[in-house]
Amino acid sequence: MNKMNSLPRERLPELQLVRAFAIIGVLSVHSTSYAVSAMTDSKYFFIYNFMNIFMKYGTPTFIFLSSLVLFYNYYDRPTTKKLIGGFYKKRLLYIIIPYTLFSVFYFGLLHYLHYQGRPFGETMESFIQKLLTGKAYTHLYFVFISIQFYVLFPLVLWLFKKMTQLAKWAIPIGLVIQWTFILMNKYYWQVPNKGSWALSYIAYFMLGAFIGIYYPKLKTWLVISRANAQPYRIAAWTMLWIAWAAAGLGHVYIYYNNRLHGTGYNSTLYELLWNMHTYFGALVLLQFAILFYRAGVRGWTPALERLGAVSFGIYLIHPFFLLVYRQFPLTTGNSILTHLWYAGGFAAALGCSWIVVELTVRYIPGSWVIFGNIPKAKRSGKPTDTPAVPLSGS
Repeated sequence: MNKMNSLPRERLPELQLVRAFAIIGVLSVHSTSYAVSAMTDSKYFFIYNFMNIFMKYGTPTFIFLSSLVLFYNYYDRPTTKKLIGGFYKKRLLYIIIPYTLFSVFYFGLLHYLHYQGRPFGETMESFIQKLLTGKAYTHLYFVFISIQFYVLFPLVLWLFKKMTQLAKWAIPIGLVIQWTFILMNKYYWQVPNKGSWALSYIAYFMLGAFIGIYYPKLKTWLVISRANAQPYRIAAWTMLWIAWAAAGLGHVYIYYNNRLHGTGYNSTLYELLWNMHTYFGALVLLQFAILFYRAGVRGWTPALERLGAVSFGIYLIHPFFLLVYRQFPLTTGNSILTHLWYAGGFAAALGCSWIVVELTVRYIPGSWVIFGNIPKAKRSGKPTDTPAVPLSGS
């Protein structure tokens, strides 16, 4: 093992802030999904469209962050049967069991609302198919993707430890694999629901792996500070943030034109702008979280840390509260009350979900079965290897 890998790993509490920013992005996308269809006649449509598209960094950021944490925690440890067995045990207990429970919950809810007359055999067949493909509800596909990456992780870890030079090429390897899949699927395969397959996000997984493995060396490039402010680093930071903003605004713009004016664009352009926007965005969010954490904004930092800690639970339950909330729509056109109602969807999804998760963790024994491994109190320090999940085109 080389000298770099023998260095002790420092604590990274700011990663909880990245989780918090990512779940906010997810909730923003999901809570505006109705508005971008219903409010095209509003002069404020551009705001809804912006919130629905610019905030789509959630899913890629969670994949990036989960990979970063896994490789950061496991790369220096001997790859033994006990280590891998413990890894899969945690995934089973804290991810697959809650995923299965919520799949049953949402499938049962939809059955009650829409399919009460369906034969039992057909119902069970449908449930098993949806459970095994992450389709029991619209947001659960992401947990299905995460499970695929957990299956892949030990193999990639072993390869990168066995061939250390290969790890240095993780970023281009991820981009090549992802774009090969995108283009081959477009022109030849036409895989249904390609967004439910890990290959659609493997560039983010490999980006997280690279940063997790080489974080001690990359720290001076990632942490924006006066001590690290060399001219070439300032230039790199500036280029990254400009590229992220440009790609993000371009992403917003093509959806704005398509939704409002019916303008058509090549599907590859959508893929490219989404990939650039969210790929650069994962790095920007990491840098911003480090800045925010070091600034120690009074009141906000602890709250965001806690939000990050409960983000998986919020991800699992929030669509239920959105569904309930939308059962009571306003019919007041483009009035201020309508806009407040849409804003209330975000508030309900965040507030109700957060309260339920906190109460469950605090008062229900074995709450990990429902929401995974969520600590009862604030925990800062070296990140755990529990996944950073949420969550739909988010």
